[in-house]
Amino acid sequence: MIKKYFVSLQRYINTMNKTKCLLTTMGLACALGVQAQVEVRSEAQVTAASGEHAPLWLNANKYGLSSVDKSYGYLRVGAFRPIETDSAHRWGVGFGADMALTYDMDTPVIPQQAFLEARWMKVHLTVGSKEEPMALKDQLLSSGSQTLGINARPVPSVRLSLPDYWAIPGLRGWLAIKGHVAYGLQTDDQWQRDFTHEQSRFTTHTRIHTKAGYMRIGKAERPFNVELGLEMGCQYGGRSYISQYGEMEMLKNNSGLEGAWHALIPSGYEANEVDDIYKNTDGNHLGSMVGRLNLDYPSWGISAYVDHFFEDHSQIFFYANNGYGEGDEWDTKVDNHYFVYDMRDAMWGLELRLKRCRWVSKIVAEYLYTKYQSGPIYHDHTPHIHDQISGRDNYYNHLVFTGWQHWGQVMGNPLYRSPAYNDNSLIMVMDNRFWAFHGGVSGRPTDDLGYRLLMTWQRGFGTYDYPLPSPQTNVSLMAEVAYSPSRSKLLRGWSLKCAVGVDRGELLGDNIGLQLSVGRRIDVE
Repeated sequence: MIKKYFVSLQRYINTMNKTKCLLTTMGLACALGVQAQVEVRSEAQVTAASGEHAPLWLNANKYGLSSVDKSYGYLRVGAFRPIETDSAHRWGVGFGADMALTYDMDTPVIPQQAFLEARWMKVHLTVGSKEEPMALKDQLLSSGSQTLGINARPVPSVRLSLPDYWAIPGLRGWLAIKGHVAYGLQTDDQWQRDFTHEQSRFTTHTRIHTKAGYMRIGKAERPFNVELGLEMGCQYGGRSYISQYGEMEMLKNNSGLEGAWHALIPSGYEANEVDDIYKNTDGNHLGSMVGRLNLDYPSWGISAYVDHFFEDHSQIFFYANNGYGEGDEWDTKVDNHYFVYDMRDAMWGLELRLKRCRWVSKIVAEYLYTKYQSGPIYHDHTPHIHDQISGRDNYYNHLVFTGWQHWGQVMGNPLYRSPAYNDNSLIMVMDNRFWAFHGGVSGRPTDDLGYRLLMTWQRGFGTYDYPLPSPQTNVSLMAEVAYSPSRSKLLRGWSLKCAVGVDRGELLGDNIGLQLSVGRRIDVE
């Protein structure tokens, strides 16, 4: 057992030598932490379950610091200097270094976060691996964003952002914008090799590009405002290993400046496309059109939001390029492309905030539908048949890349079943056609005691290429209680969490588990 541990550790170190910038950032952050006011965080967590897997909500939306296995644990220590410390200045500096020693997880050591960031006015530059929150959704109660979620480990990136709304001058605060653009590198090369045994598709040195832009219409201090945005992601570059006729074929993808440009402005074509007839955009492009209506008063507030997902060009702006629909769509034909206007593939959410009610302070309800995916028919135009029918979008999957995942966890909404659940050594989302109802409730009965409840019902249909023989359902529940004593000087800074999770159904199996966490935060001058 000890020998196996050190072999895994050595393999991990060899892998991390290829991402030296991450380790350098960690070392520099620790060095700076000695001289600056920092917040030291530590946490020990253990999860034990019966069944095939850990229950969904004991694993999902934890930035990948978790496992689908039925038992695992970690000891986590980090030091952070929030950039808000310099809020009184036009400039600011922040950093973080966060590492976990694990038990029964993918690697024995996980550098979860390691970043430096600088601010000038409202513009931030972040270098390294940092856990970024979701936009326009509740971090604890929502099932998760479909494009830029919090379910997978953060990707080491260079990120330029405007994280808070900036009111455009001259408009008296009625219009404000925020957003980001980032380029990064996935760190799961060895995990992919091990998971697939190098017998099915895997990738190495995959680049990640994300960008997002949001605008708020209405003053922040007014009761009503509207937020609209676009979130996009792209995997590009590196090398793809694809099984062809029983042998693994290597494709060298475009990793240079041209590849980065094709990721920023969707263009170019895939490395395996040499024929002018069937040229698709270079890289795995996806995204979401998002929106949120907010009504906020001193004692209560309510918000309605939507997250409409799209792959490549299909489904963007609420249309699908497919002449064969499922119901009441509007058909039209433009330049030999069939367009079917359909708005069913989306997440619709409602958030109620009861600011003066301690026992139930927030309620979230969501409905998610992903079955359509531009329809069941796909046909590339040919010299003999000029019509293009673009359907079967196959959300989160791709022919060249291993899909929208990192270390086996999807980088979007965890109701798309992550590849880590697969027992067939395939890195792909095996259930991306589903519909689901999700709800969350939270409250804080006392200053020291809080809770949250998550409830999800899901009906899955597999994928268009690999449909399930019959639809499968799943119910996932979680109840969590958090205790943070604030009055006792001896216990101040400590926290204790206890969560119970349950899965019932064919999609994830029958699982029940317990998760215990003990943490502490200390401010060091």
